[in-house]
Amino acid sequence: MFRYCPSCASKKIRFMDNRVFRCPDCGFVYYHNTAAATALIADTGGCILFTRRGKEPAAGKLDLPGGFVNPREGAVEGLIRECREELGWTPERGSLVLFASFPNVYPYKNIVYNTCDFYFTARIDDGLTEESFNLQQSEISGVEFIKYDEVRLEKLAFESTRLAARAYLKTLGGIYE
Repeated sequence: MFRYCPSCASKKIRFMDNRVFRCPDCGFVYYHNTAAATALIADTGGCILFTRRGKEPAAGKLDLPGGFVNPREGAVEGLIRECREELGWTPERGSLVLFASFPNVYPYKNIVYNTCDFYFTARIDDGLTEESFNLQQSEISGVEFIKYDEVRLEKLAFESTRLAARAYLKTLGGIYE
């Protein structure tokens, strides 16, 4: 990430323990901490709402609604904001239940970000359709409601999403056991 120390321009800056940059010349220290991200397992009682990624990483693959949590924002607020921005739809705050959390990596523009992904569940109206959403096309190229037994983990964009989907489907009984 840094080729030169941002403080003194030394070439001796080192990335250590996959988390901290240190410059031996001026003492500069930068912790490349884990970023928080959220996602929603929106369940209609027969299907799960998936998004299709509109950009890299993993453009074209399936994902769950959500995204990165902004500074000074809680996980629930971040999830609601991301759904509103990317889908033009807002989940009901009271319906959101923290389900699981998994570590992940998010490669973006030659930097690999370590993330801690928080997965929430919510029961949503089974009357929603693909046309119910106003998609932010730069982020989301489409949405799909996929029946529980038709979810294919290998089509999901990220390892943490596969882990969360597998864990959720297992709670429904028999799927991915």
